[in-house]
Amino acid sequence: MSRKIAMVVHRMLWLVFAVQALASVFVEPPYPYWAGWLPALAAMAVGVTLAGTDRRRHEAGSRPAVEVAPPVTGRWSALNSPADRTPSHGTHRYGQAYAIDIVAEDGERPRPPFAGLWPAVRRSEDFPAFGAPLFAVADATVVHAEDGQRDHLSRNSVPAVAYLLLIESAVRAVSGARRVTGNHLILDLGDGTYAMYAHLRRGSLAVRAGDRVVAGQELARCGNSGNSTEPHVHFQLMDGPDLDTARGVPFTWRGVGVPANGETFDAEPAVYPA
Repeated sequence: MSRKIAMVVHRMLWLVFAVQALASVFVEPPYPYWAGWLPALAAMAVGVTLAGTDRRRHEAGSRPAVEVAPPVTGRWSALNSPADRTPSHGTHRYGQAYAIDIVAEDGERPRPPFAGLWPAVRRSEDFPAFGAPLFAVADATVVHAEDGQRDHLSRNSVPAVAYLLLIESAVRAVSGARRVTGNHLILDLGDGTYAMYAHLRRGSLAVRAGDRVVAGQELARCGNSGNSTEPHVHFQLMDGPDLDTARGVPFTWRGVGVPANGETFDAEPAVYPA
């Protein structure tokens, strides 16, 4: 069974389990109670197999870090950094073994703090990262670009995080990679290396699939779409354009390196020709 097929089967098994569990609230299922758990058990077995395969693929296909320009300008802080652990987001799935999240730091308009119970959510516009320009990290070809998904409210309070972890993340995972990454952009940098920018702002794309871009060219704006707690940039390098089958590739940002969790840094993208 190919990895792509296994990923689809994994999602479909969870979907079947969710649908029959919901239906059983209203009607008596025509099978024993225990049988309703079989899709979930099968999905967990496929998930364990995929996780093991991911680890082996990662160990067998490790590559040296690829140096690229930063995708942002100004002052930012790192979260979920591969400088602290690999895989940085707790999984090799979707090619994100070496992915990094960064949030904008603005002394005049600081990020809203994590809330206890209130306010449960905040508008995306309340965060300094929202709408920040994103730049090409190298000369490249756009292979995928979409920005039709909405920017949702923040998930930076106890009730909102509980909703994200218990409900939203599960629904997005079953729906596939594009619902996890939200609006996203994939660039072909050449030599088997691809860059992915996730959680873009709705309607902010300045490029489309097939376009040639040069380092430092503005591509889109930071948003809060997909599986995101607040407006931020999710950036990663990988060895293919298909998120279901790609492996992560280490990166280093020119002039910055790989910032560690909580580290604040100042970045300048490559100079775009006038």
